[in-house]
Amino acid sequence: MIRKCTEHGYFRGATCPQCKHPGRFLMDDKREEKLGRFVSGALRHFPESAGVEMDECGWVNLNALYEIMKRRYRWLKKEHLYALVESDEKGRYEISEGWVRARYGHSVNVDLDYEESDSPYVYYGASPEEVDVLMENGIFPIKQRYVHLSTSLEKATEVALVHTESPVILQVDAREARKDGISLKVATDYIVLAERIPPGYLLIV
Repeated sequence: MIRKCTEHGYFRGATCPQCKHPGRFLMDDKREEKLGRFVSGALRHFPESAGVEMDECGWVNLNALYEIMKRRYRWLKKEHLYALVESDEKGRYEISEGWVRARYGHSVNVDLDYEESDSPYVYYGASPEEVDVLMENGIFPIKQRYVHLSTSLEKATEVALVHTESPVILQVDAREARKDGISLKVATDYIVLAERIPPGYLLIV
């Protein structure tokens, strides 16, 4: 569920994680899931089918998105949309000056204008069955616009465990990749995006 604390803003769960106050109820898990699926689809995968116009950097007009969602979900208020975005624990979305976009996870062709990562290394979790292919051919996006890399070994392991019980973690030499002109964009504190990672920058750790 999503609630709002008067002091710390929107949060998910029964109590504010900072002050433990229950706050004001906004929506239950069922409504949160419905809105989340629609917003994810509209901002990542099918903006045209959803009826919104997306610019080359992935931005969609917030008011336009709200009006379309309002026709589908009669109970919706604009606060619900803000609450969904601002309470997202994985930082999937961002709002700026009346515009909203997904920070990562796109399958549509967007050019995300994020700052370049300055990390010396980033990481990618794979299954044992994938490793030989990745070490030979590099990492390329599958069904997504960008390769999603993790900023730490721990995060890469956490992500990989969703797909395999025995993750193998690849270390990407980000410093050398940048020197050779490969862009590594900071999407969140934990996610770095790249169009591809050639095999010469990979090391099994």
